[in-house]
Amino acid sequence: MNKVDFEQFIGSFSFDGRLAQADITGSIAHVQMLVKTRIIKSGEGKKIISGLQSILRDLKKGKNLPKEEDIHYAVEKELIRRIGQLGGKMHTARSRNDQVAMDLRLYLRKETDNCINLIEEFQRILIKKAEENINVIMPGFTHLQPAQPVLVSHHLMAYAWMMQRDKERFYDCRKRMNISPLGSAALAGTSFKIDRHYTARLLGFDGVCENSLDGVSDRDFAVEFTFCVSMLALHLTRFCEEIILWMNPEFAYIKIADKFTSGSSIMPQKRNPDCAEVIRGKSGRIFGDLTALLTIIKALPLTYNRDLQEDKPPVFDACDNIKMCMEVMNEMAAGMKFVKENTLKSMEKGFIAATEIADYLARRGVPFREAHGVVKQIVLYCVKNSKTLNELTLHEYNKFYPKLYPAFKTDIYKYIDLKNIVEMKTSYGATSRRSVEKQINSMKNLLNRKGK
Repeated sequence: MNKVDFEQFIGSFSFDGRLAQADITGSIAHVQMLVKTRIIKSGEGKKIISGLQSILRDLKKGKNLPKEEDIHYAVEKELIRRIGQLGGKMHTARSRNDQVAMDLRLYLRKETDNCINLIEEFQRILIKKAEENINVIMPGFTHLQPAQPVLVSHHLMAYAWMMQRDKERFYDCRKRMNISPLGSAALAGTSFKIDRHYTARLLGFDGVCENSLDGVSDRDFAVEFTFCVSMLALHLTRFCEEIILWMNPEFAYIKIADKFTSGSSIMPQKRNPDCAEVIRGKSGRIFGDLTALLTIIKALPLTYNRDLQEDKPPVFDACDNIKMCMEVMNEMAAGMKFVKENTLKSMEKGFIAATEIADYLARRGVPFREAHGVVKQIVLYCVKNSKTLNELTLHEYNKFYPKLYPAFKTDIYKYIDLKNIVEMKTSYGATSRRSVEKQINSMKNLLNRKGK
């Protein structure tokens, strides 16, 4: 058995290296504060900041820092190599404990904004597809059984509203994330006369952590971010399942570009919805990241514990995967095309206008529960006689409710016309064209607003 490399075992550089730019950005602000409060001299501060900026420029050019135990030591050691021992003054009045907490907040704040932008891109795609298919009717399902006709645009907008909730969650998460822990030091604060609020303003934070113990140990923002990612992934799985079903020849509602599918190794006729399936699968990985993070933090006493070093891999993994999933989804959805003939043909099955007949009787004064039973008998009659609801004669309809004669008049056929069924659904948020257009306009207004 190979001997364990102890430094590698306790080190975190292999995964926290991605925090380098956030670490340097935070260090520059910290040094500016040290100069302002006269803890270090102005000339010293300028040299330190210049050295940090040179490291940052190199990082942006793709140059890597030499490997150290963690990214904080790596940056500090490189700074000392470039400007001498003066670089060690950068660490005055802070600890790696408040430093890493700040780094992670800065990093996830940026990634939160990235997620919000990807969500908004998806919302715009959904709106565009809804507008393109504003007159296309499809079956709405409950229990995956044909239930009532709806507009394709209405179905798509349901996902746009899910995305809106996801976006609002990220905005709310960002508020709690955007609080600076810097100045909490190791755990108890510092005896140096620092100005924590000044540093927070320089870094774009909304405020500072009120308690230094909480400042270094809090990872609620990371859990909340990963939860927001998980909810977004969950909603993507629902849309992916729709895509997978709609691509199936039994449905054939949509066509997507071949680049998002693959063939079979032995069945040449097949096109498999691989990208949708991979997104659906990656959700499990993201949910696992959330569970891992909760388990790492569970029962940790105050304040910093080395367990918290392991908080970053699951957060980074969830972040990387949701961005990949969103990018693929956005491109796949943008090219998705609905096949109107097939959505209409699908509605010939399942007596999808049955509810409208019950509503028709209810409008004529029949108690709805009684009307429901009458329509059930009508459907059974149609099944037994291989007829559709449109094929029944007025005489046949009226046989089923002799209490009120005629219970059905010639206008019944208007009420079971698919287009009329959809257009009669005028309640707020319903599936009529006018209602859906209101939804689209509301969503556009939200997207045009700053913030939520």
